[in-house]
Amino acid sequence: MGRFDKQKVNKILIIKPAAIGDVLLATPVIENLRHNFPDAEINFLTQKFCKEALTDNPFLSKALTYDLRYDSTAFLIKHLTRQKYDLVIDLFGNPRTAIVTYMIDARYRVGYKFNWRRFAYNIKVDPRRRELHNIEFNLESLRRLGLEIITSKPRFVLNSVHKEFAEEFFEKNGLSKGNVIGINPHGTWKTKVWYAEKFIELGKMLTKKYNILLFWGNNSEKLNAEKIANAIGKKAILIPETDLKYMGALILNCSVFVTNDTGPMHIAWILGVNTVAIYGPTIPELQGPLSDNSVIVRNNTLSCLGCNLTKIEDCPYEHKCMRNLTAEEVYNNIMKFL
Repeated sequence: MGRFDKQKVNKILIIKPAAIGDVLLATPVIENLRHNFPDAEINFLTQKFCKEALTDNPFLSKALTYDLRYDSTAFLIKHLTRQKYDLVIDLFGNPRTAIVTYMIDARYRVGYKFNWRRFAYNIKVDPRRRELHNIEFNLESLRRLGLEIITSKPRFVLNSVHKEFAEEFFEKNGLSKGNVIGINPHGTWKTKVWYAEKFIELGKMLTKKYNILLFWGNNSEKLNAEKIANAIGKKAILIPETDLKYMGALILNCSVFVTNDTGPMHIAWILGVNTVAIYGPTIPELQGPLSDNSVIVRNNTLSCLGCNLTKIEDCPYEHKCMRNLTAEEVYNNIMKFL
């Protein structure tokens, strides 16, 4: 392939299948592409459950989604090839996305040098994954193309309907914006989750002065949130069943949002909410919040932090990063904002 020529690019596809937090951290790529290609069609391919992370993004033409349960790689290739993209940027680089990127047959195919997957791309990016925050890691693909970077700020867009929903919920439940602590006690990996009994202890400390709003997504999370709320007492209530945008609006109305490392954590700091993020096996320097009003809480007595283990049974240290992190430590960090 010859030199990259911007003038030959009119249709662009960004690929980032999951998860919600990772898709949000990829949104600066969209805005920077729009700056460099103001008239281009810019689409984003992700899994169906991540679509709301992109809804109403003013710099995006379309969010294209698929479902791993039903949509085969062959189906994706057939559908995307018909759209005749000039530039495809694979921000994920797993075997599936590398094959899809290669088979789409775009003029320019950008991706990271991960083992054999590098052969899927004709513009290759050095994967400095252990050196850069995930936002900057994503933006490396644009720097490789010689494009101008004007922002590294992610976006999560709420409209007036979402905000009115949250305001009505607060009013209906007798809550005021300055007196509610949001708590998200869940996460995608069990190793990233602080223990329910710890959240209960924290909640009892907080409800001496504040109300607690407990967040949940799926049914198992709801059961856990109910258990925590019941143990804390009447000043702890659950959010209603809702989608990601309405959840974001509820987060926006909290004085502080206390959370494990998961999608709602990114929503909170991106929206400018005071965020207390609990970390253990993951690395905040690479994936954590970047706002001035965010604080990381972790058990700094350990040398094994950032191990990236996904299963508690694989941990040789009895999951001390979460087990030995005290409610007092988290409470003291919340008080920095209050």
